[in-house]
This record gives sequence, structure tokens and C-alpha cells, in this order.
Amino acid sequence: MTRPARALIDLAALRHNYALARQRHGERVLAVLKANAYGHGAVRCAQALADSADGFAVAFLDEAPVLREAGLQAPLLVLEGAFSERELEAVSARGLWTVVHHEDQVRMIEQAPAAVRGLHVWLKIDSGMHRAGLAPQAVRDAHARLVASDKVSRITLMSHFACADEPDARLTHEQLAVFDAATKGLPGERSISNSAGVLAWPGANRNWARPGILLYGANPVPGNQEALRPVMHLQSEVFAERVLEAGDTLGYGATFTADRRTRIGLVAIGYADGYPRRAQTGTPVAVGGRITRTVGRVSMDMMTVDLSDLPGEGVGSPVELWGAQVPVNEVATHAGMISYELLCNVKRVPLVYSDDAAA
Repeated sequence: MTRPARALIDLAALRHNYALARQRHGERVLAVLKANAYGHGAVRCAQALADSADGFAVAFLDEAPVLREAGLQAPLLVLEGAFSERELEAVSARGLWTVVHHEDQVRMIEQAPAAVRGLHVWLKIDSGMHRAGLAPQAVRDAHARLVASDKVSRITLMSHFACADEPDARLTHEQLAVFDAATKGLPGERSISNSAGVLAWPGANRNWARPGILLYGANPVPGNQEALRPVMHLQSEVFAERVLEAGDTLGYGATFTADRRTRIGLVAIGYADGYPRRAQTGTPVAVGGRITRTVGRVSMDMMTVDLSDLPGEGVGSPVELWGAQVPVNEVATHAGMISYELLCNVKRVPLVYSDDAAA
């Protein structure tokens, strides 16, 4: 018998979400594929978007070759930039775009060997997040040095939001003002919006957007009602059941005590598959298409759900851990996490691709 746990990846939903991002932003959109496309499989996601995406982005150089080897020829941006001269040479040789966000990377380009030519640099400005990026007062000098290096053919100016998932955040207004002032009069296209920027800050639209999580159907902005479609449907089945009497405890740590006669279903999935161990009793789960709750502590390979109010369900019943019926954001909230963590942590279960996983 094959273990029933799997992650069904709806590529039609991915294309739908990309089209929505493109519509909301109005100009070009890089689809972010870092962390294996947030756990969805970078190669298959890139192939699904190849005919529609303006380009793609990965976190670091090692994430890029597998995409090029799979035949992806679209623009591909390395968000962390080069870590060494050798990586810079590889960026140039593979025709990748690269972020430059600190002085050492500027100097690396200036001192690069003659083989490094024609770089498309995305020059990153720290507009207020204070994580990565050149200080606003250093941008013009860095821009001039990159142009003078004869290694760079094109420069795009970029920054990154700290609080775009908060629609009224004062810092976002401040970041936009800092970015615009720091780049005023400099040639080159602009990019600042991430997923939350696309959805909640239309005034931040520039030439390029860089959405990640929204492509995969998880809305990063609380209360936002955009019609995103979940791309990952994490599924399994009930493979055993038992009955607890009032007062019986369940699972590791005996964290759940039945307050009535309770029918329990054992589900073939656990934290080694990526379902969060921190999910508390009461986290929503769908069994046979109806919502119930998890009970007890999640184990490495299995977890338990309440079947008491689902008389028609039992061994063999399908279970959705998150997807169309159970939003991944709800599971994340019950676990004290964010959807990014849940999706990126999916492992061990097979990824099964479909053009309409929700059907």
C-alpha cells in the first residue's frame, strides 16, 4: 500500500495568480522561485509560467543552474547577488541578472576580470528596512562607479518593503519617499513592490514587481480579499481510527483530554512531512470535504483528527491539511507561524502536478 500523503500542485492556479499580479501591478512582474518555489518545485513552476512571465528571481546563484538546465531562457535575477568573484563570473557567463546591495559587491564588479561583461545590475537601496541595500546617500556614487566599470550594460534601481503587509503603515510611505528621492534623476527602471506591495500599495507600482507568496495563493495582507487561488493542496487519508472515552488522553505529552466520547482518526502525515508540530488542538482540517479539528500533538509521521461529528467518515477518508477548503494562512495562525514557513517546509511527500488540482 502506498502512503497517501502528497502535495497536489495546481499549475493553473499558479498561472491565475501570476496574471492577477500582472493586472494589479500594471507593468512587468518577476515571479520569485526561491526556496524551490516556496516548496512547490521551482522547475515545474517556472515551466508553467514560461509563456507568460516577464522573468524570474531566485535567492542565490546555486538556485539558478537547474532552471537554465531545464531550458528556462527568461531573465533570471539573483536576489542576494554574487558572494565571490567566481560567482560573479558565473553570473556573467550564464546571462543572469544580479542584485548589488553592498559596497563589496560594487568593488567586486570594478575589479572583475575582462570576461565579466554586460551585467544587468539591480542596485538595491536601503530605503528604511535596514537589512540589505546601500544607504540612500551612497546610491549615486555606486551608480556612477558601476557605469564607469565597463562591466555593466544596464542598471535597475530597487528597494524592499518592511511593512507592506500593513495597509496603513507609515514606514511604507516613508520608504517610498526615500527611494524616490535617492533615485531622482538616475537613469534606469525601478522595482520596489513585493507581494504585499502589489496587493495593498498601488502607489508603489514601478516598472517591475517581485511577488513571491501571492503567486502560490497565500495572501500576505490580512483582510485583503483578492481572488487568489491556492496552488498547494496538502493531502492525506485517515488510515486508522479509535474511540476515546471521557477522561482519556491522547498522544505525546497527553496534551488532549477527551471531555466526551470522541472518535479519533489517525492521518498519515506529520511534522517530518512539513505539517507544523506547533499546530494546536483545534487547528482546522477537512475530512471528506467537511471541516473538523486536529486533536493532540502532531507526531513525526502521523497526526490525529476529531471524527466525532463526521459519522460517515473513517478509514480511507480523504484529508486536506491545507488547500482550497483549509486556507494555509489559517493553519499558520493556529501554529503561531506564517504561511511562508509552512509551504517552504513541505518535504518527503511527493509533489503531484496538475493543471486543475482543485477539481
